[in-house]
Amino acid sequence: MAESHFDEWVAERYERLWPQLFAPELVGPTLDRLAELARGGACLEFGIGTGRIGIPLSRRGIRVHGIELAPSMVRRLRAQPGGKELAVTIGDFATTFLGGGFSLVYLLRNTITNLTTQDEQFACFRNAADHLAPAGLFLIENYVPQVQRLPAGETVRVFAAEPDHLGFEDYGPVDRIAVSTHCWVIDGELRAFSSPHRYVWPHELDLMAKDAGLTLLHRWSDWHSNPFTGGSPSHITVWRKPSG
Repeated sequence: MAESHFDEWVAERYERLWPQLFAPELVGPTLDRLAELARGGACLEFGIGTGRIGIPLSRRGIRVHGIELAPSMVRRLRAQPGGKELAVTIGDFATTFLGGGFSLVYLLRNTITNLTTQDEQFACFRNAADHLAPAGLFLIENYVPQVQRLPAGETVRVFAAEPDHLGFEDYGPVDRIAVSTHCWVIDGELRAFSSPHRYVWPHELDLMAKDAGLTLLHRWSDWHSNPFTGGSPSHITVWRKPSG
């Protein structure tokens, strides 16, 4: 079963620790694309967190339900304006089932990698498919593993180097677990946060989708629908459930 690594300290400072996730130039296109794909139907967010996307999406008149494993993140969500009105179920999004009929199920910001076994990731796709109405859509936003960019014999890649924040990941080439570590200087105090992630390439996600009866509809490099290429560091992929 998935394990949450987001404690009260992280939840209370989420916007401060990852400010880039709340930038209008990211949030705006994300909401536009999700609203378009929802086609007026209900949405389900796997790993809704503090409501970064779920709350503003619901303000657009779209019914949003969330599944979240960490109670600390849900408490932070409830403290946000509009957060108390959002329907959220505490549970593992690989196994928690709320019933079908959703037009769109979505999973953002690399959260599929929080499931640290292949079996759990396959189960997530099946769970998404079970939640979808006929012709419903499943969307994942995920990074492309950068293993091939590492010098021979090295496993550590630095992805953030700022005066108050250092971020790096250590790739395990055999078990395909990357341990992501963040070091922050917050209010004069050094804090570290580490979490394991099972990294996965787009083609493996397509196999998981096929196993769940979903077919590939779109793959973009960003929320502006720019084409995905071999050099894209991340992707946004949409699969569709059959209409029959």
